[in-house]
Amino acid sequence: MSYFFHILFANVIPVGIMIAIGFGMGKRYAFHAQTLSKLVFNLFMPAFMFVMLLDVTIAWGIVLKVIAFTLLFVILSGLLAELVIRLRGYGRGMGSAMRNSVLFYNSGNYMIPLNQLVFAGNPNTLAVQIIVSVVQNVLPGTYGIYSVNAGKGTGWAAIRTVLLYPGIFAVAAAVCIRVTGLQLPETLLLPFQYISQGTVALALITLGVQLAALNLNIRLKDVAISGVLRLLAGPLIGLALVKLMDFEGDIAKALVLSCAAPTSLISALIAIEYDNEADFSAHAVLFSTIASMLSVTFTIFFLERLM
Repeated sequence: MSYFFHILFANVIPVGIMIAIGFGMGKRYAFHAQTLSKLVFNLFMPAFMFVMLLDVTIAWGIVLKVIAFTLLFVILSGLLAELVIRLRGYGRGMGSAMRNSVLFYNSGNYMIPLNQLVFAGNPNTLAVQIIVSVVQNVLPGTYGIYSVNAGKGTGWAAIRTVLLYPGIFAVAAAVCIRVTGLQLPETLLLPFQYISQGTVALALITLGVQLAALNLNIRLKDVAISGVLRLLAGPLIGLALVKLMDFEGDIAKALVLSCAAPTSLISALIAIEYDNEADFSAHAVLFSTIASMLSVTFTIFFLERLM
């Protein structure tokens, strides 16, 4: 029960409060959700990735293996999502929104604190979760943007949109700094740290603003399908992969737990930014975040007994 109440009070309720603040502000003032999402997507999220990459301390061999795990997990999840998309007969726009809601999950502000609780601050499992979080922040800014824009014009236009995403430059800069051993002066590093610290709050408030303008006609069946693929199928795929790739101990548990995260807010931000099924995407984030209170608790419970 301690896990249950920690998830409830340390993750779900604070997230809900920040979304509620955005909702109230959206009802009270004439905020434009797309303007807010541009700030998050093009400034705050790249700064967040940059700072996290500079903070990771773990052997490069493990880093590469965890990246391979995360990419394989995304590929397998994508194949499963594609099967559902074909069976449901979704169009290109709804198909990409459903796919993004399954592939992109909240491995940062939700899973990093939870990882610290479950594994008692183990630096290795925390580093693993940070690596997963970085990959999960890069993928939406590349594949996620491409999949939404590919159906709206030429393939080159979609690729150009990806290449212009500031997150790509943030990751490249962080990797170069780590490889060369360069030490950034505090005067340059502090602004990125300050911006990074505001990412979670601004992103959740942006979602609340979007929810304030939502059509209340929720496509419950589609949202539920997204939740099942993300919260139930995700950990099962993760469990199969850690066995296949010979991960062991707490690192194996941390990777499976990371696969149980709810849908990332960034999938809704992409939908808002590029005007693609924004209502469904926002509802999917909200539903999976609330439902994860139970699903993640059960995942932790079974991990302690199966691994």
